[in-house]
Amino acid sequence: MDAILEPLRYAFFLEGLLVATLSGALLGFIGVFIVLRGMSYIGHGLSHSIFGGFAAVQLFAAQFYVLGAGLWGIASALAINAVSRRSRLGADAAIGVITTASFALGVALFARFGTSGPSFENALFGSILGISPEQIIGLVAVSLLAVAFIFLRYRALLFTTFDPGVADVSGIRVNRVEAQLMIVLSLAILATLTVIGVTLVAAMLVIPAVVARMLTDSFGRMLAWSTGIGAFCGLVGMYVSYYAEVPSGTMIVLVGAAVFLVVFVLAGRNRRRRSAGLDPHWEPVPATPSLRS
Repeated sequence: MDAILEPLRYAFFLEGLLVATLSGALLGFIGVFIVLRGMSYIGHGLSHSIFGGFAAVQLFAAQFYVLGAGLWGIASALAINAVSRRSRLGADAAIGVITTASFALGVALFARFGTSGPSFENALFGSILGISPEQIIGLVAVSLLAVAFIFLRYRALLFTTFDPGVADVSGIRVNRVEAQLMIVLSLAILATLTVIGVTLVAAMLVIPAVVARMLTDSFGRMLAWSTGIGAFCGLVGMYVSYYAEVPSGTMIVLVGAAVFLVVFVLAGRNRRRRSAGLDPHWEPVPATPSLRS
């Protein structure tokens, strides 16, 4: 109990604990759609792309780096979506070209001009103890936006996730739904970048959702499990980082990896096989009342 209560005496730790828990929950929540769509690489790519905007905006107006990086990330997400659909390139190729070029630009700008805002290391690895009240408000706002978006577009997201071809024929504007999801994802990555960092945020988009997939067959329960696992990793990772004197983002991801390993070992062979490929029962057909959601 002393180990749990002792850090709570410090205001900076309480703020960090709140932000880490909320960040883990947000990434776990959004990550379900990313994992089920086979787009795990896009979290890695967009975080690197946002880093490029993070560096570029500081050359002109360092105080607006959050706004500029957010717009840069949204533009990159929409560009990836457009390139992958309007050319022979797949989504992975579009992500590789657009986001790695953006990241390289960010590194070059930092090396050439330096920075007048948050440091290079903070952007890469996160600095949760230096988060500002404005960033906390932004994180809460993005979390509420993500919940509202998933709630309002739940059926369309579910349908386009499992069968985009049929969804398009059925009248759902698949391109619009995917673009909206990419915008929300970009904002989520931006809001959690200070906590976890560019190099690690993609891991927290994937790990909670993958663990949740091994624990349940229900899409609705997978959302709940992934959100809870992400929050748990954020909370425990923050505590461990305090005592281990290791960056919070690093410990949050390591806790997530440990949870994955435990679940993977304890899960039966059928669970592991099911996590690699979705069951037929998961295919959402609007006329089928047995959809497990």
